[in-house]
Amino acid sequence: MGTRNFDVKKLLNDRKFWFASFLIAWAAALQGHMMWLQRQDSFKQKFGTLDDHDTDDRHDSTPI
Repeated sequence: MGTRNFDVKKLLNDRKFWFASFLIAWAAALQGHMMWLQRQDSFKQKFGTLDDHDTDDRHDSTPI
């Protein structure tokens, strides 16, 4: 098998490397954000929102 010389300087100067790195990082961040949104929706479905509880408390007070 032949040996390949791996030139780090050439790799760091390559625009394709930086574009691919940015694309992978962006996709990972987007997936993490979507998972976080899904978790927030699941929590709201399970426990409701704070606004739902506040409106129930307001109806319990006696009018003046």
